[in-house]
Amino acid sequence: MADDTTSSNGATPPIGAAPRERKTTTAAKAKVGAAAQTVSEEASKAKATAASTLKESAAKLQKQAGEKARAYALDGKAKAGGALDEFSRLMSEAAGSVDQNVGEQYGDYARSAAKAIAGFSDQLKAKDLDELIDDLRNFARKSPAVAVGTAAAIGFVLARLVKSGVEPAADRDA
Repeated sequence: MADDTTSSNGATPPIGAAPRERKTTTAAKAKVGAAAQTVSEEASKAKATAASTLKESAAKLQKQAGEKARAYALDGKAKAGGALDEFSRLMSEAAGSVDQNVGEQYGDYARSAAKAIAGFSDQLKAKDLDELIDDLRNFARKSPAVAVGTAAAIGFVLARLVKSGVEPAADRDA
């Protein structure tokens, strides 16, 4: 065998070399091979452990993000319901003024719109968050163009609200 004829320094021992030198070379190669196998196994274990830890951490972060998003959505739902109630109340109050200035027919329109908004607010507050999400998904499937347009409009409004909230803080510093 070629492996048995190589010396410890990598050179082929002379033809007359002692069998002891060949045995030492073979033993050294066996030790190196065993060490390499052990290192390979340990590296595989470390890789598996790292992958498992990474997956667990990702799952934890995903759960935390989901919980925070749900909390923000519930808060937003409550705020939207309150804002709709307030808007409905303002429209109902304004209906009397509309009656006097423009005509009773237009005041009735304002009262009707106020009732519709109040009804929508009640529906919003009565539904569970999961029901609302399902309703939004179904709406997006049925009318994707309207859903994209609505999302763009909401994004624009949110950007304006954030920007208007930032500007007064900058004015106070000046």
